Amino acid sequence: MINLKQTLGIILLSLIMIESTYSQDWANLNQYKNENKDLGLPAPNETRVVFMGNSITEGWSHFRSEFFENKQYVNRGIGGQTTPQMLLRFRQDVVDLKPQIVVLLAGTNDIAGNTGPMTLEMIFNNMVSMCEIAKANDIQVIISSVLPAFDYPWKPGLNPDKKIPKLNEMLKNYSKNNGVQYCDYFSSMSDEKNGLLKEYGSDGVHPNEAGYKVMEILIEKSIKNVLNHPLDR
Repeated sequence: MINLKQTLGIILLSLIMIESTYSQDWANLNQYKNENKDLGLPAPNETRVVFMGNSITEGWSHFRSEFFENKQYVNRGIGGQTTPQMLLRFRQDVVDLKPQIVVLLAGTNDIAGNTGPMTLEMIFNNMVSMCEIAKANDIQVIISSVLPAFDYPWKPGLNPDKKIPKLNEMLKNYSKNNGVQYCDYFSSMSDEKNGLLKEYGSDGVHPNEAGYKVMEILIEKSIKNVLNHPLDR
C-alpha cells in the first residue's frame, strides 16, 4: 500500500524529472516512441481506444493493470503533463495510432501551473483543439471531467475546488453542443467541498485502486455508448 508520504515523493520526483528534461524534450515526445513503433496499426475490426492524459491516466496502468489487459486499450498518460504538452504530442501518441476512440483526461496540472500560468479558457481551448484534430482524423472523442481536488499538496492555495467545477462545466457544455461524449468522474468522486473523497485517494488528487474502479465503470459505459450510438462528427 502506497502511503501519503510515498505518493507525494513520487509526485515531487516526477516533477523534478520533467523539469530537468524540458530543455531537451518539453512535451516528452520520446516517452512512447518505441512503444508506438512496436504497437503498429490496429488489426481489421479492432476497437482501439487511446487514453490520453497525465499522471492520473499513467497511474491507471500501475494501480489497475488488469483494466488494460485483453483489451485494445492503449495508455498514453505522462505524469505532470499539461494540455499544451499533450496537444504537441497528440499526433504521434494518438492520431498515428489510428484508434477508433480517444479518451481525454487533462486540465488539473494546468490549474496547478505545472508549465506556467494558465487560464481556464486556455485549458479549454487546448482541449477543443485536441477534439478537432481527433474528429478531423475520424477518431471519436470522450472528454473526461477533471477529477475533484480541494487543493494541491505540492502547490497549495490555487483554489482547484472552485476552478475545476467551472472547467468541467465548460467541457460538458462543449461536449453537448459538439457531438462529443462526456464522462463525468467528478460527480461520483467528489465530497461536499469539491475535493476527492478520501476513500478514492490519499493525497486528495490522485486516485487509488478504489478510485480507479469507479472510473472504470464510468468510462466503460461511455465507450459502450460511443460504439453503440456514434455521435455526430
